[in-house]
Amino acid sequence: MAGRINDEDVKAVRDAVPIDAVVSEYLQLRNAGGGNLKGLCPFHDEKSPSFQVSPSKGLFHCFGCQEGGDTITFVMKVDHLTFSEAVERLAAQAGITLRYEEGGYNPAHQRGERIRLVEAHRVAAQFYAEQLDTGAEAEAGRVFLAERGFDQAAAVHFGVGYSPAGWDHLTRYLRGKGFSDKELLLSGLSQEGRRGPIDRFRGRLMWPIRDIAGDVVGFGARRLRDDDTGPKYLNTPDTAIYRKSQVLYGIDLAKKEIAKSSRAVVVEGYTDVMACHLAGVTTAIATCGTAFGGDHIKILRRLLMDNGSARVIFTFDGDAAGQKAALRAFEDDQKFAAETYIAIAPDGMDPCELRIAKGEDAVRDLVEPRTPLFEFALRQIVARYDLETPAGRAAALDEAGPVVARIKNSASQHEVAVQLAGMLGILDTQFVVRRVAQLARWARDRGGRGPAPAGPPRAPHGAPAPGPARPARHAGPALNLRSPAHRTERELLKLALQYPELVSPAFDAYGADEFTAPPYAAVRVAIEEAGGAELGAKDGPDYLARVREAAPDDTVRAMVTELAVETILRRTVDDIYAATQLVQVRLRAVDRRVQEIQGTLTRLSTGGDPAHLAAVQNELWVLQQYGRSLRERGADAL
Repeated sequence: MAGRINDEDVKAVRDAVPIDAVVSEYLQLRNAGGGNLKGLCPFHDEKSPSFQVSPSKGLFHCFGCQEGGDTITFVMKVDHLTFSEAVERLAAQAGITLRYEEGGYNPAHQRGERIRLVEAHRVAAQFYAEQLDTGAEAEAGRVFLAERGFDQAAAVHFGVGYSPAGWDHLTRYLRGKGFSDKELLLSGLSQEGRRGPIDRFRGRLMWPIRDIAGDVVGFGARRLRDDDTGPKYLNTPDTAIYRKSQVLYGIDLAKKEIAKSSRAVVVEGYTDVMACHLAGVTTAIATCGTAFGGDHIKILRRLLMDNGSARVIFTFDGDAAGQKAALRAFEDDQKFAAETYIAIAPDGMDPCELRIAKGEDAVRDLVEPRTPLFEFALRQIVARYDLETPAGRAAALDEAGPVVARIKNSASQHEVAVQLAGMLGILDTQFVVRRVAQLARWARDRGGRGPAPAGPPRAPHGAPAPGPARPARHAGPALNLRSPAHRTERELLKLALQYPELVSPAFDAYGADEFTAPPYAAVRVAIEEAGGAELGAKDGPDYLARVREAAPDDTVRAMVTELAVETILRRTVDDIYAATQLVQVRLRAVDRRVQEIQGTLTRLSTGGDPAHLAAVQNELWVLQQYGRSLRERGADAL
């Protein structure tokens, strides 16, 4: 295995790749003030952004789940990589050649598993694209694309390729590039044959599937030949780098425009994505052989930032399967803050067919929001019942009522309930409105899970009986941030980490015992072991890295990251503000010591040693004078 990556190279990678550039590949970032950026955390579900990035310090921290660290840590956590794999990935982006302490430069066979699998897919994508461009056998693929309005430039833009029909063309090619049989099987590019690995994809048109960072992680393969007995579309199996429920085709091309416009268009297939993008709808994406689900929503939410004005438009085929897909999408509708719509062409054509038949203007017109997804769902439900009978109307209300109750906006909910009464032919409109309101209350009481089941255990006054205790996530001793002392200590540590030049050299004379909260005292010690704030004022970015490395454990390290990223409470951070925090922390420490000494004097006055008593009285007098000086002269007395 590879040796330890040279420390200088790790530092070069950390400095070369801005953390905001890396993070923005995965989520939308907005200004958070104080030079920081904020977005929806990729590590836990949240409705308001508590994830902050400090570009100047190269750190991130989530104030919701407490995850934090530097650029390398972020890549490790978000893509589930080892430290070496994360450094290698970032080094490749920055064009940095890594050195290893044991074994010299990085041989290809020594690189991390994920990096190797991604590299295999990158080489495979190039191989397939070359086959489509020049291979005589690929003529069927070129005809397929041309019949759907895609020229060679479109194929190049989307990286479309062709897999030769032989048993092991790609397998032999990748072996020649240094990939082992084990890597080929793990990647899903090859599969076991009777005499060893053979190509998984043969004689098919190939679409590379990229993750949100732009790495090829899988392929979608379309059948072309009549003698191919496999499925119409064959996708990469789940691997260490590919989970079909966690990728969206086209997200690498669409992510910036989705974030910019607060709008996403979800289509059904690869050619639909191509048609939309070529028609100017550059927010189009598609799932990869699976229904649109919760993991896909998480990807979009991070890009849309849960903006209430954001829109997600689903364009499903007009057939029964497309309508079923739309209803499945509606089941997860409440997970979006965005408004959701459905767009179905009147003649049931998909975007690719529409572009061929009616042109690109028709595609752009199709995806303009027309029908709210909930309205489409209601019409599909109501159509299944016989509304000529009281029993049919009642049954339709029982199924459609919870759909209306899930509408987020209460005013819209009331209006749609009135519309539902009309659709059902129920003359007592208020009865339907009251029924929907009741269902909505039940859903809110149960956290959005719908009506409560009969007979749950209840505590006094109607409160739910307590469930089993959930293990708490510990992040160090609790801090009482309402305490003025703790707030001031926190501000001073933030200044020492973010603006060391404003508090040094005075800060370095402060002892850990001047910080009353144990986590803050531990951070103070870490700063001291990293060389102090005075050295930090000279070294810049390296200073924070040293402080984090000096932390004794992950809890203190997380606190360092949190304090380094958290915004200072004052808009203008200057010498005066820093001096105020320095004086307040020192003054409170002096006052605490004065109280301790006064207690000691009380005990000694009842018969203690006279010499000891005199020494304590002298210390008290000195501290009282120092305290008075701090109050009168401020930072000049430090």
